Amino acid sequence: MKEFKNIKNIIFDCDGVLYKDLDSVFGQVSKRMGEYISKKLNVDLKEAKELQRAYFHQYNTSLNGLMIHHKINPNEFLKYVHDINLDFLEKDEVLREELLNLDSKKFVYTNGSRDHVNNITKHLGIDDLFDGIFDIVDGQFFPKPQIEPLKNLIKKFEITPEETVFIEDIAKNLEPAKKLGMKTVWLINNEYWGKKDSDKDFIDLKINNLSSFLKEINILKAA
Repeated sequence: MKEFKNIKNIIFDCDGVLYKDLDSVFGQVSKRMGEYISKKLNVDLKEAKELQRAYFHQYNTSLNGLMIHHKINPNEFLKYVHDINLDFLEKDEVLREELLNLDSKKFVYTNGSRDHVNNITKHLGIDDLFDGIFDIVDGQFFPKPQIEPLKNLIKKFEITPEETVFIEDIAKNLEPAKKLGMKTVWLINNEYWGKKDSDKDFIDLKINNLSSFLKEINILKAA
């Protein structure tokens, strides 16, 4: 952990990192994706879900595949699929406390939309604690783990990669961060897509709990 003492920037993925109940949130998003594809392409739900899954695996987001093959309007898609109910998400006072104690700048980097991040962080009670959000629109709809949007994030927020840590629940999304000189942290999970490549050497640290990890950083910095 000593190498995290002088970290000046922390980049957080949103879904599956800022909160753990991925099924309850992304289950809704996934359902609405299927509905959107079914209506837009005039196919039944079964075929829509198959396309959704195939494009996700081939292009890293279903949206990317839909844009390539069907010229889908990305902003319309994002607005529709992220119109979900998050009332079940409770405020995370423990996470809020650790984020407040950090003297590092804090950013959210997501393959989703800015509105989705704002919705998530508001329900968690941490929406006022971040220095910036970089979403799929900012990345010109090029998703993680492509390296170009990460380079654009670095430029936009004027951060030094060597002074930055990136926290993800999808292991393979950490590879470009490591190439650019960042410290990389994988939040351990058993999702097939999340743990794929989690044994690779581009991951510096594996953690079980985000708040506990941030507490360790705060203790290190205070020492």
